[in-house]
Amino acid sequence: MESAGDGVLRSRCQAMPKMSPFPYLDSSVDGHCSPGEPRQGNGNNYITGDGKIEVEHVTSKKLQLKRKAEYLKSDLMHQLDSQVNDFIDNLIEESANLEPTHVAASFTPPMSDKERSKFRHFRPLHGEGKQFVSRRSLLDELLEVNHIRTIHHMFISLFAVFILSTLVVDFIEEGRLVLDFDLLVDAFGQFPLVVCIWIYMFLSALLFPYTLFHLWSNTQSASYSHPKLYSLLYGSVFLLYQALLLGFFPVYVVVTNSLPPASRFIIIMEQVDDWENVPRVVTWSKDKSSPAPVVPHVSHYLYFLFAPTLIYRDAYPRNPLIRWEYVATKFLQVLGCLFFLYYMFVRLCVPRFHGISLQLSDLKAFVLCVFNSILPGVLVFLLGFFGVLHCWLNAFAEMLRFADRMFYKDWWNSTSFANFYRTWNVVVHDFLYYYVYQDFLWMSQNRFKPAAMLFVFTVSAVVHEYILVICFGFFYPVLFCLFMSFGMMFNFILHDQRKDPIWNIFMWMSLFVGEGVIFCLYSNEWYAQRYCPLKEPSFLDLLKPRSWSCQEGLVEDPDGL
Repeated sequence: MESAGDGVLRSRCQAMPKMSPFPYLDSSVDGHCSPGEPRQGNGNNYITGDGKIEVEHVTSKKLQLKRKAEYLKSDLMHQLDSQVNDFIDNLIEESANLEPTHVAASFTPPMSDKERSKFRHFRPLHGEGKQFVSRRSLLDELLEVNHIRTIHHMFISLFAVFILSTLVVDFIEEGRLVLDFDLLVDAFGQFPLVVCIWIYMFLSALLFPYTLFHLWSNTQSASYSHPKLYSLLYGSVFLLYQALLLGFFPVYVVVTNSLPPASRFIIIMEQVDDWENVPRVVTWSKDKSSPAPVVPHVSHYLYFLFAPTLIYRDAYPRNPLIRWEYVATKFLQVLGCLFFLYYMFVRLCVPRFHGISLQLSDLKAFVLCVFNSILPGVLVFLLGFFGVLHCWLNAFAEMLRFADRMFYKDWWNSTSFANFYRTWNVVVHDFLYYYVYQDFLWMSQNRFKPAAMLFVFTVSAVVHEYILVICFGFFYPVLFCLFMSFGMMFNFILHDQRKDPIWNIFMWMSLFVGEGVIFCLYSNEWYAQRYCPLKEPSFLDLLKPRSWSCQEGLVEDPDGL
């Protein structure tokens, strides 16, 4: 028989709401209690019979809540930072596009069909859509983050490992340290001749076109009759200059003197840069509203020839001062990339390809060659990006106080090849978009956008293949075929609507395999050209890859490369 006190206590326990005085504890109070027994919640005993809270249980719950709060805080800050960055970038671009208007129209009447037809045939000013604003390169900003800087340190450590392994192997095989850098010296052979050709090309691009433009602009005024005839005359002279003095002569010197690949690369890149730069100045001058075309001031033209852009402007955003320490750092990083490539070729490429000529009919050898070439191919790809698009362009931009440093975007985050092509090399992309793609659309009256894209792909592939043909000294259109087949197919299939991270993985895998194929085939063709030289090759022999017929080990490499 229960006492009165026990009955009162039991009634109070049954009427008590199932609520814990500690809401952060993931439990509820059981509705049944008895004297001398602890109350329970969800199977966890955390209050003893005398009303004391178990310290260990509360501490555990607090730690769980603390970890959850830290996770939510990190995720929230990450999302907030990403959204703020996107908002600021969009705000900068929109503010750059704003132009002052003297009259604010509150209502714009709709255009008639005739006005729409005129607007459809209107040709926009060349490069007008490109807005230059003061901004840093993306890697300069990312390298201020400790985690990204660690990845940079990993590449430096890999560079040190290549140096150490080369020194150790040379010491074991030769009994001494070999520091002659023969491969690097041979690649940049006949450098005084290269400097002379470069100076000739630069002075010719500075003086001859500018003088020709000045004479031509004078004939376009009202005082001269038959301005179109003068335009035809001066245009023909300019095309002859482009084809002979700037096109044929440098290639003739390169071929007749048998310059090595790196020396050829310097000359050909200067040639392609002059081809792209000079016509753009003429286009910009013709677009200005004046009775006759206005030739830019010689100082503006000279600045444009050195500026890291292919879009001409009379003025660019400029920084107030030059950071010479930054310039020295970038040039040292370019030098480091060259030595990184040297040790990479010495350790990974020359021992593998020296004395081997690949037979394409041997599928096993081809597959092994491709996968063994992925690592050096990707290193060449990344070092070329970092050394040229980041270090070299930023060094010249700093010396010229050129403030717009967006030479590339975050192409490594791309989930589509369309975005990769736009962000990998912004300098070349802007040129192709404003001067090739938009011109094609204007000529076709905006009717054939896929054809315009195909034309841009073809122009880019032909120029890349031309550079490789001149640099390597043989015709083997591997890059052209891959670019026009898989590159174009992936551009249309993997479009911008692909946002899932799996597509970023697919993009990187495609780049890895593609770099392996390119590196494997070009390396084998390079050695096949030296193992199996042709005494009197016909034109068809020059077009046929030598690695398809060369047998391995027939002839020793005369250059030792």
